[in-house]
Amino acid sequence: MDIQQFLTPLDRLIDWLPDFAVPMAWVGSAILASLVLHKLIFRIIFGNLENRFGLKASLVRKSRRPLRLGFALLALVLTVPRVNLPNALKDPLGHAALIMLIVLIGWTALVLINHFADRSARHYRLDVEDNFLARKYVTQLRVLRRTTNIVIVIFTSIAVLLTFESVQEYGVSLFASAGAAGLVLGLAARPVLANLIAGIQIAVTQPIRLDDVVIVENEWGWIEEIFATYVIVRIWDRRRLVVPLSYFIEQPFQNWTRESAAIIGAITWQLDYTAPLDEMRNKAEEFARASDNWDGDVFNLQVTDTDKDTITIRVLVSAVNSPKAWDLRCEIREKMIVWLQETHPEALPRLRGELRAIPGNEPPRDARTSSRARPRREGPTGPEESADAGEGEASGQS
Repeated sequence: MDIQQFLTPLDRLIDWLPDFAVPMAWVGSAILASLVLHKLIFRIIFGNLENRFGLKASLVRKSRRPLRLGFALLALVLTVPRVNLPNALKDPLGHAALIMLIVLIGWTALVLINHFADRSARHYRLDVEDNFLARKYVTQLRVLRRTTNIVIVIFTSIAVLLTFESVQEYGVSLFASAGAAGLVLGLAARPVLANLIAGIQIAVTQPIRLDDVVIVENEWGWIEEIFATYVIVRIWDRRRLVVPLSYFIEQPFQNWTRESAAIIGAITWQLDYTAPLDEMRNKAEEFARASDNWDGDVFNLQVTDTDKDTITIRVLVSAVNSPKAWDLRCEIREKMIVWLQETHPEALPRLRGELRAIPGNEPPRDARTSSRARPRREGPTGPEESADAGEGEASGQS
């Protein structure tokens, strides 16, 4: 076989290599230079700006990565038209630049939305006692922000995919058919879309808010976080219950703090019928006034139920929030039990019984009489006292 057959392609590659390598070297150098310039600008200029203004430069800090992509895109836009690249490379680089531009626009939108949402949320504090308005506003802000982020990511991904011709052809054919394939996609996306729509409904109507006290699936807890598709409920024993957003739209649940953070707690006792109600009412109110957890709004003691053995006594007390209401209930319950044990033990629950003799099983009357009187003995000169009495007289005479 002639060796010239192998050398001819190699010669062509050597002749073509400068036309390919040199322009690509220029493009790579431009991208590298843009990244170095980006790093220097952020370290020298924006670094001093952040140190001087603190939180005011948070937008600059969050935009660091999107701007890095923007610098690389700018390097491509400035160098590719000015170098002599083959058409086989210009088209992929142009396509890459278009994708980078779409991603940069979507990324910038995410950064701006999150920045202004966080900045707006700083004006509201959730760690205060009267945080009703703060919970209302922050809930709307977080749910809408996360929903918007998902929508931006979805549309950015769709825009990137539509830059490919094969995807465009498939999308047009799918849209034209609008038959079984569209139905399958709709059914597959139903849970995600249902939760997204439920998130918008929750943000607008607000059946739940952050830090609301709820009972979900027979579990008592607080709304800890609301995400775009699910809710985290913090149970009282530190467990976490993950619930889809659509649950709070479709299923019934209890919300104890729907209108305000204040809550009324109930304390019940099962006591005997001899329980001193007036004294208990005064004592329970005294315990409530002495507690730092009572807000001074609601206090009431009532007998709410009775049965054949006990009565049910209920005390209603109010507190500014559910944790304090729980502590107040436990405090009054314990103090009342101790006070009853010390002063009125007969008021504690007990079972009564009555003993009666069964007719026909009574002892004979003579036996009952003999058990109550000592017997007397007859002597030769008449009745004698008992042996004990005679012994006493004899000892006295002696």
